[in-house]
Amino acid sequence: MAFRSNGAARATTAGAPAFPLDTILIGDCVAQLEKLPAASVDLVFADPPYNLQLRGDLRRPDDSLVDAVDDAWDQFESFQAYDAFTRAWLLAVRRVLKPTGTLWVIGSYHNIFRVGATMQDLSFWILNDIVWRKSNPMPNFRGRRFTNAHETLIWASKSADAKGYTFNYEALKAGNEDLQPRSDWLIPICSGGERLKGDDGRKIHPTQKPEALLARVLLAASKPGDVVLDPFFGSGTTGAVAKRLGRHFVGVERDRDYAAAAQARIDAVVPLGAETLAPAPAKRDAPRVAFASVVERGLLRPGDRLTDARRRYEATVRADGTLALGTVIGSIHRIGAIAQGAESCNGWTFWHAETANGLAPIDAFRETIRAEA
Repeated sequence: MAFRSNGAARATTAGAPAFPLDTILIGDCVAQLEKLPAASVDLVFADPPYNLQLRGDLRRPDDSLVDAVDDAWDQFESFQAYDAFTRAWLLAVRRVLKPTGTLWVIGSYHNIFRVGATMQDLSFWILNDIVWRKSNPMPNFRGRRFTNAHETLIWASKSADAKGYTFNYEALKAGNEDLQPRSDWLIPICSGGERLKGDDGRKIHPTQKPEALLARVLLAASKPGDVVLDPFFGSGTTGAVAKRLGRHFVGVERDRDYAAAAQARIDAVVPLGAETLAPAPAKRDAPRVAFASVVERGLLRPGDRLTDARRRYEATVRADGTLALGTVIGSIHRIGAIAQGAESCNGWTFWHAETANGLAPIDAFRETIRAEA
């Protein structure tokens, strides 16, 4: 059985079943993933059972019962049983993940180290660990330990030599006031109107993740139109965010009540307009422009003087697109490195030229040519 979003796309090939885009598959995640084609998924977000090992009820100081995670799906008879479960679902995920795809796994101190070790055993290559720091964590009611104020996400590629995986670095940096995005994320836990509740006012799912967390993951490591798999779909946060951000999803959930609530949630989502989702251009994907083209176009002329931003070094532009530093001649990169006594240099950002508005990096001339292409 499966739930399918309204208007869901179906990818088909001759003689093959439809790929279950925008669908919640009901059943065990390993069994359901075996039905998907190999190398068919761009990104996996996995929120597996944490194996919390709770012992007895958890109560507040006023003796009221804390609505903790004590469901059967989070209980395993031993660490060995949990490790076997982890290995099975990771192998299933590995089969369906594209060579250019990446895997995100979230967990707490109860399980994330065991999951990470198994990932490495299966040759996944860890790219980052991300600390999700909760701005409003649940207090530690027993008072015998530090408040558990964070969870850990592991971001991994399929292998150490994987190439071409998505990381929207330029967009993330621009959205972070032109600073490199960090690996500690301050995001509140799911609460208020975002929290799914039943008719009795109780939480439908005990570990519903905030949409802001999934949005950051998807915006960082996927593109519009990509297929995002969540093998532990739960309340459907991954699907709701994927639909809003123009991605496809495939969810697997064995609890029919969770799946029904997730489907209703996803059906109510209105996707954002394509104009707000188009990925920011990455510099590495921009057309190559040689420095000689800047000279040929007359944006810089032979004999012009270039300097660094602090005016410590000076080089002369030559007619063939090379630079002269005294008697030494070479590319903008080599001459920049020699001037600093460095092994390498990005000449486009190191060298500057005088303009009507003062010093400007010569990269501005390259961008002028690209804009006209």
